[in-house]
Amino acid sequence: MVVLPSISTSATSAKVGLLCLWFTLPLSAQPTAADSSMATQLVAFAETLLGTPYRHAGKTPKAFDCSGFVHYVFKCFGIAMPASSALYSKHLGREVKLSEARAGDIVVFTGTNSAIRRAGHVGIVTSSDGKNLRFIHASSSAKTNAVTYNFLADGSYRKRFLKVIRVLPP
Repeated sequence: MVVLPSISTSATSAKVGLLCLWFTLPLSAQPTAADSSMATQLVAFAETLLGTPYRHAGKTPKAFDCSGFVHYVFKCFGIAMPASSALYSKHLGREVKLSEARAGDIVVFTGTNSAIRRAGHVGIVTSSDGKNLRFIHASSSAKTNAVTYNFLADGSYRKRFLKVIRVLPP
């Protein structure tokens, strides 16, 4: 069983703590002592939400939009994140090179119009080989319309890519 970090006892955090689900990973997916970092646990938790429906302004496991999904996952680990993708272009965390992206980082994209170079979509990096990364996000595409995986090379994501942000401790 993956143990989530404790959440502060403030009234807001207590409410979120009740919403955050405890979960058990299959034995084959259990983190080892070498990789039981917060990032591994955060990604494993995010993956339990795969298939959750997309809904504009959704912020709960009933339905998510992209920023609501990232906000919810990080909040479950006691880390406050914006609930609006536009705010991810502000001074948040530390920007890292795409080649240095790792699990638990946040990937920031433009909205659907890549010519407008401001944050409009976000996801959580699940893996990276230094060139291409896989991320989990709440997708509004007609094909998916749910929390799903994509690669940076899929569709227009490479063209829409803005930056990678690291907010988790090392």
